[in-house]
Amino acid sequence: MSVVGEVALRVQLASFEGPSLPAEWAALLEEGLGGVCLFGSNLTGSLDDAASLVAAVRAARPGAIVATDEEGGDVTRLHSRDASPVPGPAVLGAVDDEELTRGVGAAVGAELASVGIDLDLGPVADVNSNPDNPVIGTRSFGAAPSLVARHVAAWVDGLQSAGVAACVKHFPGHGDTAQDSHLALPVVDATPATLRERELVPFAAAVGAGAAAVMTSHLVVPALDPALPATLSAPVLGLLRDELGFDGAIVSDALDMAGASGDRSIPEAAVEALVAGVDLLCTGPDKPATLVRDIQAAIVAAVAQGRLPLARLVEAADRVAVLRRSVRVSPPTCEVFSVEVSAMVAAARRACVVEGTLPDLSGARVVSIATEANIAVGEGRWGVAADLVVGEGDPLPDGPVVVQVRDGHRRPGVAAMLAAARGPVLVVEWGWPGPRTGWADAPHARVCTRGNSGPSIAAVEEILREAGWQR
Repeated sequence: MSVVGEVALRVQLASFEGPSLPAEWAALLEEGLGGVCLFGSNLTGSLDDAASLVAAVRAARPGAIVATDEEGGDVTRLHSRDASPVPGPAVLGAVDDEELTRGVGAAVGAELASVGIDLDLGPVADVNSNPDNPVIGTRSFGAAPSLVARHVAAWVDGLQSAGVAACVKHFPGHGDTAQDSHLALPVVDATPATLRERELVPFAAAVGAGAAAVMTSHLVVPALDPALPATLSAPVLGLLRDELGFDGAIVSDALDMAGASGDRSIPEAAVEALVAGVDLLCTGPDKPATLVRDIQAAIVAAVAQGRLPLARLVEAADRVAVLRRSVRVSPPTCEVFSVEVSAMVAAARRACVVEGTLPDLSGARVVSIATEANIAVGEGRWGVAADLVVGEGDPLPDGPVVVQVRDGHRRPGVAAMLAAARGPVLVVEWGWPGPRTGWADAPHARVCTRGNSGPSIAAVEEILREAGWQR
């Protein structure tokens, strides 16, 4: 294999299928593959299994990066079969206690470090200024740039105190969109002044806090580049380097997402991303080893054709090499940010918004309306364990019932169900606390949790029991 071919492997963060390392992936690692990203399909919910899988990756290549998405709250990979043990960003932003946020980041970092994962694709630095956002929502610390900035910096500080590198996302900001870049190419139609006053503020704070990496977004910002998504845009990534002064690793969001490769091949998107300034190329879950080879071949060809300068490729690989050791702490200092479970439950309770007077819930059943989770969150446990699960559009049973929904304000079918429900009804909203669109005239009380997690589930159960619920 040529030197360029080996370097073309070092800039890839790829993902295989299943909870064990396939032989062909071990071979890729031995040849120099930069790292792997673990998704829910790779993790069983057992920390021991996670540690064994990471050990297998490192046995094949000791210097490989092992990454995952562990944001807390709705997005968890280590706990994808249950619920995250820490509250999510929207809860932390609502409580607005920076030491708590720092402690939660440290707790996530300590758990990741315990199984050998050294790059966390988080926290989200997007300002969720659009309540109809289908992919960010409760993954954001809030809708105010200064608040989001303070908590992003605190979470980064806590996480990296455990020796785990933070990768803040999704630059230059995915908060003001109403489309999911997994499925489409969103547009943020903001002026440069608005971008600097809103989207860029948390990223500047993350850079100031020493974040090791920044992840790009697959969206178009016409004010910066009217043609290309941010991941493939030199002007957008230049803003991160030149204006914000970031010198760490730039990581692409998954290149198999429609926002990046919807009108081009994944290997072509990889080449264009490197040319634009990306250092580490991420691909999504359950991919074949042949995709890594195809991306490698495309990079080698682009260098040979002069499309991709060899110096740019080597620069990217050098930044990837620095990434893994950039925040390694020995011994970890995260213990100084420890936070008790009871404190996290109390915070989740404070973040809950209770609208109206809770009905008598003696004998109440818990009914969940099944709705598809966005791809970033994935399927997994959400909410209080349900007595009954119904589909969107199905009739709800007569009360007393506790009806659990996710982002009900974005789902007309859910709104119609709530409008027709016969009380007493308590609605528990586990998504972004949007308006009561479509059922504003219904007398139902509502509890908005600002996201799913173990502490938030415990907090809601406390509220239900105080209203007479007996489970």
